[in-house]
Amino acid sequence: MPVITKIAVQKKNQSRYNIFLDHVYAFAVDEDILIKYQLTKGKELSEQDLTRVQHEDEIRKAYHSAIQFLSYRMRSALEIRAHLQKKEWPDSIIDVVLQELTIQKYIDDLEFAKAYVRTYANSGKKGPLVLRRELANKGVPEIKINEALAEYNKEKQVADAIRLGNKYAAQNKKLSERMLKQKLEYTLSTKGFPPEIILAAMDGINYEKDESLEWETLKAEAEKMKRRYKKYTGYEYRRRMQQALFRKGFTIELINRFMDEDAEEG
Repeated sequence: MPVITKIAVQKKNQSRYNIFLDHVYAFAVDEDILIKYQLTKGKELSEQDLTRVQHEDEIRKAYHSAIQFLSYRMRSALEIRAHLQKKEWPDSIIDVVLQELTIQKYIDDLEFAKAYVRTYANSGKKGPLVLRRELANKGVPEIKINEALAEYNKEKQVADAIRLGNKYAAQNKKLSERMLKQKLEYTLSTKGFPPEIILAAMDGINYEKDESLEWETLKAEAEKMKRRYKKYTGYEYRRRMQQALFRKGFTIELINRFMDEDAEEG
């Protein structure tokens, strides 16, 4: 049987050791493996010993890779599995690593889901429907998703939707009231807020305009349209202007008022 003739600590990683068998480098092991199997100079190793030691060292390397991946933020079990698969670790080793991480509480899909919901709900950037979809994509079981989302109650969802809506409304003052309302509802929907939350939030969002402000908004938009349709005259010009302004969300009453006043000035 081969004999350990030299053990040398690695220069770049002091927790790993190079093992030499019969004066030839054979493999490297983690410090924990070195101690567990009492690998010392002069010890003989059978083929079975070599297989066991090297297999367990592969597990330790995969484990350390997972720990490093976890050092940036919490991860779901599925995310860690995908990470290790990209590193080309076999499933047999990944299963052992995930089991050990779970025992040590490094992996807890419920706590991960709760932290994920708290992070994005507190920022107000994602509604419950988006959070549910993203957590499902990360492999979190539905029962744990439901428990995590229970902390994101309807009152907070409405408050977050109102805050997002008011921010959007302030950035899009040039839109007509009707168009702004439509875009607000669409934006909140894409953020993951359900219809009943959006409906409740709209009452608290400052998107409505008084007639004078809506009129000024229409005039600014109409001036752009006039340049676009200046090659048309008469009925065709009026029709195209009316259609374009209506698509922008202005009422037919305000549109006709502008067209009549503009015709008088012309």
